[in-house]
Amino acid sequence: MFSDAYDRLVGYAGGGDDPADPADVLAMAMVLRIEKSDPPNRHGLLVAAARASALVCLDERAETGGPWADRLDAWCGARIRKIARRARGKQWDDVQALWGVTAEHDGCQARAFVPGRVADVDKRIKKLQIGGADVHGDLASDEPTGDADGLCLWLNPGLDMTVGKAAAQVGHASMLGVALFPPAQARTWYDAGCPIDVRLATPDRWAALLSAAERGAAAAVRDAGFTEVAPGSTTVIAERARV
Repeated sequence: MFSDAYDRLVGYAGGGDDPADPADVLAMAMVLRIEKSDPPNRHGLLVAAARASALVCLDERAETGGPWADRLDAWCGARIRKIARRARGKQWDDVQALWGVTAEHDGCQARAFVPGRVADVDKRIKKLQIGGADVHGDLASDEPTGDADGLCLWLNPGLDMTVGKAAAQVGHASMLGVALFPPAQARTWYDAGCPIDVRLATPDRWAALLSAAERGAAAAVRDAGFTEVAPGSTTVIAERARV
């Protein structure tokens, strides 16, 4: 049932110690399609990455008894990690056969995969890199004004994150943001394709979002600090919005 996948995300507590063997760390791989001759825009790519993460977690194959359930249970019971890579051309085509979901926005594509041990990542993903990914465009900072009842994911204006890091962070925010929907509304949101927008908060808005997160009216991502940002940094905050 959809409620199984919903309850898994809503019940996620985070934290915990890493396994003694780094090979046993559990992570969700994400692949961003970044063609050299026609790179995507930053906004569309981040929206696609966020949607792909949520779609994997709420997929019917993630429900109890489904083929993805055990791996998602284990991942959500540990310290959640995502690792973003880039692909182009045949590299992108090759990873479409692996367990996961591809999302698209404004011509930009990203695929999120069912999590597992980092040592077991398929070689078609493992060989990909994220360093040097070049995307263009800035994120808007105004209020989204769409027609769909969805999530707006606001990036911290005080952090300078690469597109790979930002993709992993908005992917986490889309998962935590599911808890902002009651179960029936979460199902409606999922059936609509998980409508999401991504924006860069102004300092004033960020302060208000931090307060909302403290009240439980928004969902904040606090990074463990393994890459790019200091441990405990709040990277993204999700809130309900018309997108």
